[in-house]
Amino acid sequence: MSNIVAIVGCPNVGKSTFFNRMTQTRDAIVHETAGVTRDRHYGKSDWNGREFSIIDTGGYVNNSDDIFEAEIQKQVMFAIEEADVIIFMVDAVLGITIGDETIAQIIRKSQKPVFLAVNKVDNHQLLLEAQVFYSLGLGDIYPISSATGSGTGDLLDDVVKSFTDKPIDDEEGIPRIAVVGRPNVGKSSLINALSGTERNIVTPIAGTTRDPINTRYTKFGYDFILVDTAGLRKKSKVNENIEFYSMLRSIRSIEEADVCILMLDATAGLESQDMNVFRMIKDNNKGLVVVVNKWDLVDKSENNSTKRYAEYVRKGLEPFDDVPVVFTSALTKQRVLKAMDAAIQVYKNRTQKIPTAQLNRLIQQYVEETPPPSYKGKFIKIKYATQLPTYYPTFALFCNLPQYIREPYKRYIENRLRKDFDFSGVPMKVFFRKK
Repeated sequence: MSNIVAIVGCPNVGKSTFFNRMTQTRDAIVHETAGVTRDRHYGKSDWNGREFSIIDTGGYVNNSDDIFEAEIQKQVMFAIEEADVIIFMVDAVLGITIGDETIAQIIRKSQKPVFLAVNKVDNHQLLLEAQVFYSLGLGDIYPISSATGSGTGDLLDDVVKSFTDKPIDDEEGIPRIAVVGRPNVGKSSLINALSGTERNIVTPIAGTTRDPINTRYTKFGYDFILVDTAGLRKKSKVNENIEFYSMLRSIRSIEEADVCILMLDATAGLESQDMNVFRMIKDNNKGLVVVVNKWDLVDKSENNSTKRYAEYVRKGLEPFDDVPVVFTSALTKQRVLKAMDAAIQVYKNRTQKIPTAQLNRLIQQYVEETPPPSYKGKFIKIKYATQLPTYYPTFALFCNLPQYIREPYKRYIENRLRKDFDFSGVPMKVFFRKK
């Protein structure tokens, strides 16, 4: 499980610019107008080999007439509470503001590691003026420029040093299966159907589940931990503070899981928010089973309706379309055990290790049947392959000219490995390295 870093500060100090630099995206809107960021943005980043999650929050303002500010303040508070590490960003050009002093008071109470990033330090004079921020009493300052990247390396060096390894609990080694999806698709009903109890509250109101609920399941020869999560809804719909808090917890549940059951509503199909959850699962390299719930409500008059629907789902998930699709009704308990069978099989697929000798024999066979295309008259020779010791299938192929291997050939090797070994439902990575 990765640590969570929250970026907090007043409006227009450069939080979103820093977020975009860290995630190498443009997900957060950057504009000279203060207060553009009203929602939080969540992304993945890494530094010195340490992966972490990063949250860009809205700017914290006191005594503002903006009707959004009260909600932004509460969401900043939740981000501080949920984060493991806080980057408090201030503006070197403006100097210390009343807002900075207010945030400093809040952060001191959090007892979390805090790093005071003084942004927009673009010349020597501003570097001298940045020293005034020591008076906030938060320890060392880190003069940076989010726009150019200056000084961010020193900041991140110390941020990742502060990370703590998550404690190993008594349930370490037991598969963790997270049930995720949009609100009201039947996640809690599925778990109740499995356990035979009304452990989780089920209502027609979307968003009844707020916190992830862990259930140890040991029936019918199974032994795994089942996690019911809050429904992940569109950011525009996250207008309650508890909703935001639940969303963060759901993201954590995905990060902690070995396999995610992505539940779809058979009557609604594959929607954009389902795709957002799918991408989150894929980006975290988790195993995946798609469960199409409420199948009892669908008209079965067409022949092969399950086959057609499964093809429709896999088409939407391309290129990662090698996933099990199970049709259930949590209400009637139809095929709920089959969904668990699929999840356990995906867990086994994700953790399997291929002997090096067998892997090399097959790779040489693939190469003989379809050699890598030559590039600029140069021929690529793959010499050796090995499976890397990661939590999901990762393979390194050593060759003379790895820079000339193109994406289609990587997909060819991956597809052949998927065919010869059961990697259904598991994201896979293939790297080509210099011998």
